[in-house]
Amino acid sequence: MLYRRFGRTELQMPVFSCGGMRYQHSWQDVPPADIPQKNQDNLAATIHRALAVGINHIETARGYGTSEIQLGQVLPNFDRSRLIIQTKVSPKPDPQDFLNTVETSLSNLKLDYVDLLGLHGINNAETLAHSVRPGGCVEVAKQLQAQGKVRHIGFSTHGPTQVIVDAIETNLFDYVNIHWYYIFQDNWRAIEAARERDMGVFIISPSDKGGHLYNPPQRLVALCKPLSPMVFNDLFCLSHPQVHTLSLGAAKPGDFDEHLKVLPLLAQADEVLPPILQRLEARAIATLGENWYRTWQEGLPDIRSTPGQINIPMALWLGNLIEAFDMKEYAQARYNLLGSGGHWFPGYKANKLSEYDLSDSLRHSPHAATIPERLAKIHALLESQDVKRLSQQ
Repeated sequence: MLYRRFGRTELQMPVFSCGGMRYQHSWQDVPPADIPQKNQDNLAATIHRALAVGINHIETARGYGTSEIQLGQVLPNFDRSRLIIQTKVSPKPDPQDFLNTVETSLSNLKLDYVDLLGLHGINNAETLAHSVRPGGCVEVAKQLQAQGKVRHIGFSTHGPTQVIVDAIETNLFDYVNIHWYYIFQDNWRAIEAARERDMGVFIISPSDKGGHLYNPPQRLVALCKPLSPMVFNDLFCLSHPQVHTLSLGAAKPGDFDEHLKVLPLLAQADEVLPPILQRLEARAIATLGENWYRTWQEGLPDIRSTPGQINIPMALWLGNLIEAFDMKEYAQARYNLLGSGGHWFPGYKANKLSEYDLSDSLRHSPHAATIPERLAKIHALLESQDVKRLSQQ
């Protein structure tokens, strides 16, 4: 395993982290006695495998159902000094609710302290305000830190880049859990802001949200050769020293194996990556057209100023992925989450496009004349049954 200094926390962080949202028994809390033994055994085996390969950062959340409770049956069996444990708790309007939830997490994990406490889901101005106002959740976390129950404080986010930058610029956080990978690089400005403040940078879900890379389309497989799309994406992320660790949402012990192929390639990234990056870009330009490829994001409205709160940037981006890389299965799953994702995945599909006049909201886009037709085609291609976030299932 390779390790990187996790910003000002000074923790030596493995470049892969063991995320805790895919091996748990249930997305809802249930009594420990109701957790099947085979499921608990699988979680234990996954943690043992992670530690065996040097992945000593275990990351979970209060919102991950039985994950914390199940980890609490396993973690006390290890030398605590070997472990880096992170849990995450959503910011609350009432800071007492936040405090009570953190205490529940510590009790579930059977730990006296966590190394990393993340405010889970600073996704908009409201959740940021709950977190940073005087007497708010960050102040509660600082009190827990003074009591020795929390070592370092960070936040996780699915929000727009500016909200993330605003949170970083408070300088109240030691690290950030953020989305950034090959197919989605919009948050680079936030990563640079985190680097300027010497914050740890943890990449969320590079293989799932990064393109369902455990089940990639054949076109993407061909473009990424000689690497698998999963290994390519890991290498792309870790080739940037501003990135410290990637979350691997392992559901079973064998789920680490493909990722581990990246480790010997890191020293060769400058040789291995350029031909693949060139092929991917050439394919995107050939299918999308260079003008659209270079300028499609210019002048797009945010969701709040779009009629019907249609998430135009998301829909167009997913359409691009289909055209360029055949990523329809991924695009369909993400598109049909619109309308039910709340502030974690905001906005709506284009199913009521005919009811709205988008001309004013698109007035700054060089593609204003063609975007409504594109949206209609993307909707026709992707519309299916609504999808819920995993925590809602």
